[in-house]
Amino acid sequence: MLELAILGFLYDAPLHGYELRKRITALTGHVRPVAESTLYPAIKRLEKAGLLARATKPGAVAAPRHVLTLTEDGRRELRRRLAEPSRRDITDENRWFTALAFLRHLDDATAQAAVLRRRLAFLEEPASFFYDGDRPLRAEELDDPFRRGILTIARATSRAELAWLRSMIDSLDVDGR
Repeated sequence: MLELAILGFLYDAPLHGYELRKRITALTGHVRPVAESTLYPAIKRLEKAGLLARATKPGAVAAPRHVLTLTEDGRRELRRRLAEPSRRDITDENRWFTALAFLRHLDDATAQAAVLRRRLAFLEEPASFFYDGDRPLRAEELDDPFRRGILTIARATSRAELAWLRSMIDSLDVDGR
């Protein structure tokens, strides 16, 4: 998720590490805060792989800054990761939102629709946070009002996402023909 966010934000524009960290934190929020001890090793890995380039620019007030840009290989790698997301990128909401934030960089409407269809198929699978044996429980079946609340909120969120996904896929299918 972190590497995808780095590649995605640098696809948009060159950034220095501090600004990149702010943007990633804004995207992932309090759920997955980005520490310098995590960000800079990831940047170094991507740089070593030839996906990022670093240039030193004079600072406006302070010391010089290292500005990161995406190489052409980095652009290709971002598009590859977007076109071929892992199952976890589809099923984990935070990872999904990261992929979705940059899906516009995948220029092929058919490929975009294919990714959205994978998420749609996942959301259409019967699931719950709570089970009776192997059977997923519905909100109405729970005595606990807090657990019922979790399922009620999750159901509403899923319905909204399902509607958006179906609409977007239809739109992409029309545009992609």
